[in-house]
Amino acid sequence: MNIKFRLILMNFLQFFIWGAWLISIGRYWFSNNLGSNIQFAAIFSTMGIASIFSPTIAGIISDKYINAERLYGLLHILGAATLFTLAQVTNPVAFFWVMLLNMFFYMPTLSLSIAVSYSALKKSGEDIVKVFPPIRTWGTVGFIAALWTINLTHNGESANQFYIASFVSLSLGFYAFTLPKCPPLAGKNEKKSWIELFGFDAFKLFKSSRFAIFFAFSMLLGAALQLTNAYGDTFLSDFAKNPAYKNTLAVTHSEIIMSISQISETLFILAIPFFLRKFGIKYVMLFSMIAWVLRFGLFAFGNPADGLWMIILSCIVYGMAFDFFNISGSLFVETQASPEMRGSAQGLFMMMVNGFGAFFGSNVSGWLIDKYFIMPNGQKDWHGIWITFAAYALVIAVIFPFVFRYKHNAALKHAIQHA
Repeated sequence: MNIKFRLILMNFLQFFIWGAWLISIGRYWFSNNLGSNIQFAAIFSTMGIASIFSPTIAGIISDKYINAERLYGLLHILGAATLFTLAQVTNPVAFFWVMLLNMFFYMPTLSLSIAVSYSALKKSGEDIVKVFPPIRTWGTVGFIAALWTINLTHNGESANQFYIASFVSLSLGFYAFTLPKCPPLAGKNEKKSWIELFGFDAFKLFKSSRFAIFFAFSMLLGAALQLTNAYGDTFLSDFAKNPAYKNTLAVTHSEIIMSISQISETLFILAIPFFLRKFGIKYVMLFSMIAWVLRFGLFAFGNPADGLWMIILSCIVYGMAFDFFNISGSLFVETQASPEMRGSAQGLFMMMVNGFGAFFGSNVSGWLIDKYFIMPNGQKDWHGIWITFAAYALVIAVIFPFVFRYKHNAALKHAIQHA
């Protein structure tokens, strides 16, 4: 079988697992009255907690002790077991611990899948800069396919979504053992300080005010990402409680509507090189922040009937909000960090976005909603929630251009030309 097709299948399944529950878990949680908003926020924060620790630990293991493809497969098999267990858990405290364990198994597979792909492509003599991005795009396709599967099988409010994810995770786990070997490259006896071993030397970048500001905003925007992941589908499904909207397309097929966000994501990736060349990295990041304001603001005023266009436009804008900061941010790290710590610096960037940002966004949003946006009848004040989130993104967007000092340099221009 062609190596490109094998890696396409791997990426498709990798993100299908995540898409099977990530967007619909809020709907499942609140429809089945599993717990409070604060408890749900804790469930969603498990991704952030796991992202702080587990990718680094898995990276060390694959660098020194175990083939990356074998570790990748083992983690997916263990993840399948936790997802299967999760479908049977209804106690919120137990749900938290099982989900945390699942995230500790799943989050490292995101980086391991890249390592396995790069290794296999290099062995096949492929140009990874040209070949890998189209392969990775199939991961987004897998995420979209999972959303459609959950919606069309009417499992958005059912524990079956975890059984589906478990089956796919188990299948990918066994499939991973058939992938090309990706052995450890670092010597087992290679001596490094414990600071270097765990990638903590990248924290020296905080001594630079430019990097410190960049990482701070990375965390703040990582929080914004969790807000839309945690509450987007729940927001749409809540319209079912209003007879005027109960049978509208956006309510009956909420996961499909939300999948427009991922479709937009694949399209905006193609526009990034143009925007970077035209405006430079600082303004591309700023465009992302403005897009987050629009993402939340359009949700605040949209509805599934005459306001459906606002919801759809919000999903389209998501592609810019997500891609423009994540891709341009990784390029900023690549061109500004010294070569010997670029890997650690990229890990630190992901830690701030998916780790601390996710933890901060999940917990603070859950507390705010529980304290200020639950109406007397027990329903959520979605207009107030989204306006508050939009105001949060607007404050970030207003402050950013004044505190982030950066000029479009030659190194970045070279990177963009080869993007």
